Amino acid sequence: MTTYPKITLKHGKEEALKRQHPWVFSGAIHQIDAQVEEGSIVEVYSARNEFLGMGHYNEGSIAVRVFSFEKIDPDKEYWKSKLEKALLFREELGLCNGPNTNVYRLVFGEGDGLPGLIVDYYNGTAVIQCHSWGMYLLRTVFAEALQEIYGYKLQSVFLKTKETLPAKFSDKVEDEYIIKGTSEQIVSENACKFYVDWENGQKTGFFIDQRESRKLLMQYCKEKKVLNTFCYTGGFSVYALKAGAALVHSVDSSAKAIELTDKNIALNHFSTEHHQSFKADVMEFLKSTEETYDVIILDPPAYAKHVKTRHNAMQGYKRLNETAIRKINKSGFIFTFSCSQVVDSSLFRSTVIAAAIESKRNVRIIARLSQPPDHPVSAFHPEGEYLKGLVLFVE
Repeated sequence: MTTYPKITLKHGKEEALKRQHPWVFSGAIHQIDAQVEEGSIVEVYSARNEFLGMGHYNEGSIAVRVFSFEKIDPDKEYWKSKLEKALLFREELGLCNGPNTNVYRLVFGEGDGLPGLIVDYYNGTAVIQCHSWGMYLLRTVFAEALQEIYGYKLQSVFLKTKETLPAKFSDKVEDEYIIKGTSEQIVSENACKFYVDWENGQKTGFFIDQRESRKLLMQYCKEKKVLNTFCYTGGFSVYALKAGAALVHSVDSSAKAIELTDKNIALNHFSTEHHQSFKADVMEFLKSTEETYDVIILDPPAYAKHVKTRHNAMQGYKRLNETAIRKINKSGFIFTFSCSQVVDSSLFRSTVIAAAIESKRNVRIIARLSQPPDHPVSAFHPEGEYLKGLVLFVE
């Protein structure tokens, strides 16, 4: 078995790894072998020389992302087996072979035992995102393994990682096709059609994590007036129209987002009689529009990406929710979300409640939402639960 560089922890810092938490923070490290480079595979030991796990070394706060708590040889077959296990899990969820959905997340980092790696499947194209240099160094291994696993079902593999790696690597990498094919850029989700631009779009091209929330929205939209804020590709708008909404307004500050929303509305054969898009700041739109709504979706980008920005972010969430609560019609429904990992569900709920108090309207929480099961949260890594949502009923 291959011998890898060794990292020794300080006394008492091994407990988290013994509970299978996959992160080793730099402050927990006592000694590092001199030959360790960024992205190298390392073995982690306790102060008593107990083997704890293997992972990729990073020069940062999270110094090691552990992918195995056993001594193994991480060759191509090892990584392929990890991907096969992830695919089998999605097959068990019923996401891979159904006639109405051909888009799902195949790998969700720590939730699939592959910290630092994201893989999304879009109707024949796999989009890879690496959040660590160690995973980036394995990009061709993953692409070849994906091709072997999917066979003819996979036409192309696109690497989209320039913006997700640490900034010091941004000038060393480019987004590119590892395997080029003729994949269709239209996907189906619960029988709704969407254009996906994985080359130029946000994230990997589509917010797969809102699939179940979009489906739930349909229960509340029939013959209602719906406002979809921060609409991006218009996902919630398409579902609302499919459910029979009388009117849907989509708002985003990005011209590209509005263009893509309009394309998706047309793709699903909905007319402009029932839908209109607005390129506008969401808060300004909420305050200035004379239209009233029965359903409002608040799905902003992450207001807080770091703990030090959390306080200001919570003020932003509060203002947004208070404005929407004041605006919505009587007996209206609000779907409100936070995708900030540093904002836990309790803090988000408390912030929304504070907004309800300020609005002086009676608000009930009728559902709590999270990411779908193809974005699994490891029981040993609660930080993986990043998406929080509430459905509010406003009297």
